[in-house]
Amino acid sequence: MSLYIVAEECISCGDCLPVCPTDSIKEGAIVFEINKKTCTECNGDYDEPQCVKVCPIDNCILPLVA
Repeated sequence: MSLYIVAEECISCGDCLPVCPTDSIKEGAIVFEINKKTCTECNGDYDEPQCVKVCPIDNCILPLVA
């Protein structure tokens, strides 16, 4: 599974960047983006996705639906 950042909600605060254990979050052209190929939703590292935990905007980072 993977997460994605809702561009319309992201305020580009950067809080998610340093907490990602897989280094899957990068600054995009407009807002931050999550690499779906490397994002693990923190499985194996934490009980919950750390980016979601620190994000100040509710429903800004969501599970990617296949």
